[in-house]
Amino acid sequence: MSEVSEVKDVVGAAQVALSQAMGYCAEKTRLGNAQAVIDCLRRGDGQVCGYWHYSIAKQVAESLGTLDQNVKAAYTYLYDATPEDVCFGEAAKALPVHLMVWTERKTAALNALVETWDRALALHYAEMIGGHQPSQLLDVQVVDSNEVEKRIGYGALLSSLHHAPIQVWKR
Repeated sequence: MSEVSEVKDVVGAAQVALSQAMGYCAEKTRLGNAQAVIDCLRRGDGQVCGYWHYSIAKQVAESLGTLDQNVKAAYTYLYDATPEDVCFGEAAKALPVHLMVWTERKTAALNALVETWDRALALHYAEMIGGHQPSQLLDVQVVDSNEVEKRIGYGALLSSLHHAPIQVWKR
């Protein structure tokens, strides 16, 4: 598959992923329809945002794993809000989706794929939710096997007892 067709596929997949995330949230929370989910996301409803994060993370991770054979697994993790986030009401917002991708080795191709997903999701999110386009929808941390083995940076999260991430995809 050529690089241009992969980009087009990601752009189309981003729109599908957002739609499926809305459906997943509606089903899990019994809200009934996408508009109710959108209203909850705008309000920063914690439960709806959590389901939305999970669905988006799972779909993006599956795509990254399918398109890059170096990807071993992917995880979503909770973000610890700063006191400023809590004070200004940013802690419960739906953005960004935090994803950690464990890969055999880091590559420019994977970084480009992540950036393409991020731009496509941000564009379609703005269209779906209404309002301005966020500058970033995905917060993806790529860790290689060396970082996981030596518990360096985000690689240490995989063996954390207190902040263990949730696996959303595995090869």
